Amino acid sequence: MDQAEGLRNVVKMQSQQDIEGTRVITITSGKGGVGKSNLAVNLAVAFSNIGKKVIIFDADFGLANVEVMFGTIPKYNLSDMIYGGKSIEDIITEGPMGIGFISGGSGILGLNNLTEEQVQFLVSSLHRLEGLCDVLIVDTGAGISDQVLNFVLASPEVLLVSTPEPSSITDAYSLMKATFMNPEFSKGKTKIHLVANKVTSEAEGKAVYDKLNSVVHRFLGGEVSYLGMIPQDQSLEKAVRTQQIVSVDAPLAKSSRAFSHLAYLLMDLEEEQIPVRGFGLTRFFESFLHRA
Repeated sequence: MDQAEGLRNVVKMQSQQDIEGTRVITITSGKGGVGKSNLAVNLAVAFSNIGKKVIIFDADFGLANVEVMFGTIPKYNLSDMIYGGKSIEDIITEGPMGIGFISGGSGILGLNNLTEEQVQFLVSSLHRLEGLCDVLIVDTGAGISDQVLNFVLASPEVLLVSTPEPSSITDAYSLMKATFMNPEFSKGKTKIHLVANKVTSEAEGKAVYDKLNSVVHRFLGGEVSYLGMIPQDQSLEKAVRTQQIVSVDAPLAKSSRAFSHLAYLLMDLEEEQIPVRGFGLTRFFESFLHRA
């Protein structure tokens, strides 16, 4: 029995309990240094402020941006759960405002080599996670690696981060090209939003979107939607330098208010046609492992 078949069997047994499921939002970028992890952490804070229980899954193997911003080192990671017998509760590290954090560690790289027993244990563990959070934010690596692409393809909702720099827009397009041209990509199952970061105004943020969306439409026959922008301000610059969370340290800063606005926009979108309801963590990881 392969991974996908094993996962499907477990999912069938749990489907009656998995009604709407946790909302899964994947944050990604075409290159590093554009503020992807910063968006993940501050968006988690914004969701927490409006009463949502949030867990961040750090799928950026090799880097530790989220744990550095949280100011804590996880005792266990995904590898410890899969191979070391730890529970899903054991590998959740608590950050500011009760936000949970799971480090993927080297477990991300080993997801395509699991035994049937490990697959079933992983899926049943992730099913328990459904009751622990309302929103799972997946912080992927940057670029167009197979791991990044697999998370994007598996997610019902993707936030693509780009700055106004031409190289950032070009790399974002490269990621979209790899996504749209993948035979397993479904426009009806994955909604991709652009978030323009480090911009000076709403107009500049919209210009970043227009540049990217025009080439996606022209050459890929698809589109991305514009969610919003994060302005660069002194409070955000200071938070980045000191590895702090601007939404916690300076909640009234322009950037903090922008993160909050994005969270409210995403809440509004949840009531529309985005295929987030009924997806759930179990099926998200089923889809991911099917591609891994």
